[in-house]
Amino acid sequence: MNNQKQNTILFFLLTLGLVLLFFINISFGSIKIPFKDIYTSLTGGQASKSSWEYIIVNYRLPKAITAILVGMGLSISGLLMQTLFRNPLAGPYVLGLSSGSSLGVAFVILGASLLPPFLSTILLSSYGVVLASTIGSSIVLLAVLAVSHRLRDTMAILIVGLMFGSFTSAIVGVLAYFSSAEQLQKFTFWSMGNLGSLSWSSIIVLTVCVSIGLLLSVFSIKPLNALLLGENYARSLGLNFKKTRLIIIFATSILAGSITAFAGPIAFIGLAVPHIAKLVFQTSNHSVLFWSTLLLGASIMLFCDVISEIPELEITLPINAVTSIIGAPVVIWLLVRKRKMIA
Repeated sequence: MNNQKQNTILFFLLTLGLVLLFFINISFGSIKIPFKDIYTSLTGGQASKSSWEYIIVNYRLPKAITAILVGMGLSISGLLMQTLFRNPLAGPYVLGLSSGSSLGVAFVILGASLLPPFLSTILLSSYGVVLASTIGSSIVLLAVLAVSHRLRDTMAILIVGLMFGSFTSAIVGVLAYFSSAEQLQKFTFWSMGNLGSLSWSSIIVLTVCVSIGLLLSVFSIKPLNALLLGENYARSLGLNFKKTRLIIIFATSILAGSITAFAGPIAFIGLAVPHIAKLVFQTSNHSVLFWSTLLLGASIMLFCDVISEIPELEITLPINAVTSIIGAPVVIWLLVRKRKMIA
């Protein structure tokens, strides 16, 4: 009962923190917008300045929503992979999806000079890059699903995913070697991640993809709890392990693949947030971990985005760098603190 009460308080605080960070994310930037004007604008009213209204609706609100979707999707896919492979170092990109997306984008950006001018112009547009990223991750997904259907050993699938990642990374390296400085710069900017370049139509597509992935993940909560004690134990409970494994891999692929396509590869969130959730809630029960990871992922992503904007300055840091610089020391501190408490 005490644990349930403690969890309720923690969930309330996380939800409150998420709402607060959502408003802070929209408020802070090169121009600071008061909370009152943000609330007025979001509820259908008019902000004090028309320029603020434009910034909120066309730039900061889409970026905040993207940050929430990215944080939720990557953190849940990381939780799924860590439980399925029973490996604390597994993350959403362990199946090679990020490398597949990078390969697709690399073919478009780094190989654009080999294509006719009119075709390269189309492919180098924002939708062309998203399409290339989606195709790249989809090809890797189909390959992983085909292999997982034939292999009984889950760890073998993990190794196959890593091999796909190494193979695609090698091809990207070859393309980069023969590319110009301008092409390399464009590809580097994409690889650093970007939350602020999505249109409303793109956000709708991303929302649908993330929602499907999260819905599949919700149906996997009970099987994930069964998998905590190993595959044989899960089978003894009557779990169809092969079907469950395919659903988990598919859910992770939809989440990680769609997010990478629209926002680029985002580091740290998928790997670290599940560990933070376990340390904060002191449980391995996925009925608690799923929702805590969801809220923490969205909150941490919003916080990192606020830091990347550097309030009051017209400087934006790469979101990929911020998530790792802020996140890694936090996880190390939490682990050391937990060790001291146990000792």
